[in-house]
Amino acid sequence: MGDVLSTHLDDSRRQYISEKTGKILKDFFQFYEDQYGVALFNSMRYEIEGTGGPQAQLLWRKVPLDERVIFSGNLFQYLEDSKKWRNRFSLVPHNYGLMLYENKAAYERQIPPRAIINSAGYKILTSVDHYLELVSNSLPGPAPKSGAAPILKCPTQYPLILWHPYSRHYYFCVMTEPEQEKWLAVFQDCVRHCNNGIPEDSKVEGPAFTDAIRMYRQSKEQYGTWEMLCGNEVQILSNLVMEELGPELKSVISPRMKGKPQERQRQWIQISDAVYRMVYEQTQAHFEAVAAKCQMARPAMEGTIRTDMDQIITSKEHLASKIRAFILPKAEVCVRNHVQPYIPSILEALMIPTSQGFTEVRDVFFKEVTDMNLNVINEGGIDKLGEYMEKLSQLAYHPVKMQSCYEKMDQLKLEGLQQRFDVSSASVFKQRAQIHMREQMDNAVYTFETLLHQELGKGPTKEELCKSIQRILERVLKKYDYDSSTVRKKFFREALLQITIPFLLKKLAPTCKSELPRFQELIFEDFARFILVENTYEEVVLQTVMKDIMQAVKEAAVQRKHNLYRDSMVMHNSDPNLHLLAEGVPIDWGEEYSGGGPADTDLSAEKRRRAKQVVSVIHDEEAGLPYEPCPEGLSPGAPPHPASPDSVTELRGLLVKELQVDSPQPPAEPLTNGTSPRESPQPPEPESERKPSQPASPLNNSHHEPAPTIPGGEAVSPASPPRRPRPEEAADGDHPKPSDQETGEEVSGQGGHPYVQTTTEDSTGVQTEF
Repeated sequence: MGDVLSTHLDDSRRQYISEKTGKILKDFFQFYEDQYGVALFNSMRYEIEGTGGPQAQLLWRKVPLDERVIFSGNLFQYLEDSKKWRNRFSLVPHNYGLMLYENKAAYERQIPPRAIINSAGYKILTSVDHYLELVSNSLPGPAPKSGAAPILKCPTQYPLILWHPYSRHYYFCVMTEPEQEKWLAVFQDCVRHCNNGIPEDSKVEGPAFTDAIRMYRQSKEQYGTWEMLCGNEVQILSNLVMEELGPELKSVISPRMKGKPQERQRQWIQISDAVYRMVYEQTQAHFEAVAAKCQMARPAMEGTIRTDMDQIITSKEHLASKIRAFILPKAEVCVRNHVQPYIPSILEALMIPTSQGFTEVRDVFFKEVTDMNLNVINEGGIDKLGEYMEKLSQLAYHPVKMQSCYEKMDQLKLEGLQQRFDVSSASVFKQRAQIHMREQMDNAVYTFETLLHQELGKGPTKEELCKSIQRILERVLKKYDYDSSTVRKKFFREALLQITIPFLLKKLAPTCKSELPRFQELIFEDFARFILVENTYEEVVLQTVMKDIMQAVKEAAVQRKHNLYRDSMVMHNSDPNLHLLAEGVPIDWGEEYSGGGPADTDLSAEKRRRAKQVVSVIHDEEAGLPYEPCPEGLSPGAPPHPASPDSVTELRGLLVKELQVDSPQPPAEPLTNGTSPRESPQPPEPESERKPSQPASPLNNSHHEPAPTIPGGEAVSPASPPRRPRPEEAADGDHPKPSDQETGEEVSGQGGHPYVQTTTEDSTGVQTEF
């Protein structure tokens, strides 16, 4: 590897890379500094004038669940240096930085991990052929001949490959298809979380950065969505540099690379990764310097804005009126001919999978709470409630249970629209919808936790507790229906704007963009940092199409399609005391309701630590791979195909044994009401689906099936009517972010166990060499 890099990345070429990177960053940061003032003004104006959207009914966690491990288990990794597969113990902590240990014993002894992988920008592949196709397309020249040895051979039929267009690739495999499906869900969760790297609570820096990215790319005639807008600011900027630098280096280096096509591919992957690291380090230093510069200038700008807010607003409105008079006739014609006819079809393509996903979130939440309630009735009672709630609190972060919700977005297809509107990929919209699903699930769970904790303060009996759980569940579901409708409508509007606005700007650019500089004279010099002609022009273009988008979403809600509430249905302070409950100390279910005495302190602490792991698939570390030489330290007598917990019964048994999130199985004896503990009723219909004559609570419907009862004949579980098929069914917190680098060298085992703390944020290397 060293020879390849020293040959193709000598001092002169490294100097060129540094100079080219510096030039791109200099141009970009000019856009960033311009957008910073605009974003600051918009933020302060919104604080004064903004009325906000509909009030959320669900609570949200103000203190994130940091002390948890998302997933752990064993899988095989291909080591490029030794060209061998090795068994690795892998761990996904709360910050979603995939940690690879030599084995589980090394983790328990708090030995630093061999590598920490930040998966922002990666694609998860389960096909070697698909991977080889991507690799072949990344390098010009003749493709490998048919039958030639590929650059990667997987010893099993179940690979998991992390592919990045610029950075290093990672190769894993497992023994069975169920394992592959679980790890795929975990890896996709990591990518989804890491891609969302810009904090949403950043009201100035975040918008300034994303607007600067858009403006910079538009200055290069690159409109439309950008698939590599993923990760934190430094990662996104590194991708921006590589988007321009990569093709230049490829055209220079590729003709000089020697060897067979497979060897050339390996060399290019190494070269690209090395260049990406160089760009990343330079970008990080530049970004930190510019961010500090803007932060220092912020107090003075805030003072100017507060003093001259009215004058700035008046000046901006005057500028907007002049630009509107100039471009409105052209923009309206463009919208009417090229955008308006396609809005309904785009909206329908977005609505079907998104609404199905949110419905699945509702169903999963209902099932988990109902199963817990049945277990309280028939098994543990209040003594087991702490354990049950500890697991329920982590439901939104359970990658396997949430997978049924996320996979609904796989149906999103924009073929025909992608080419017309220059949409590079639908993945941008898929991941955004999936993040909304996880947030709404966590909000529903947290609201349920808060209300139940308040109810427990009354000291209810077992029977009273079961009825309270059911009552609280129905209350939370109503709030979820309202909030999910609000979130989806906002998502649809934003997605339609992201698709149509770049298209309109590109269409109008030849006739309008060259005329914009003449409007600069309308801006007072003192306000030039807060009002930009280009931004005001885009706002005017947005207004021309926004009314059509709003009308399309409104009509969908009026038609009651996909369980959307009408805009006129607004719930104002429907539960005024609920938000006061969220101001209290975070609930520690394991501590308050552990059910153990002083003698069980050590055991209880260990159980709580294990319970904080969301889900685990721990497999035999001694297992070897079929058709492979036995690795060092592994038993040569290990069976080639170790047993895997494929069935539901086996999986439940494993998860219960490891004290993970799945509910313990109830006793084998039948319930007093004749219902199996594993059978849960169907969730009640959302309010938006019920007929006007239908009672608000399904418990009042006498013609429905009788509700399950506790001894004494009192109802504890909803007797839900069969849900009317939806149209789409008939048709078919701020958490600590993982480091944007990968390292094993500087991860210290000191300062606590990784179950509680990881040190990925402080890592400085990009990759540990094995």
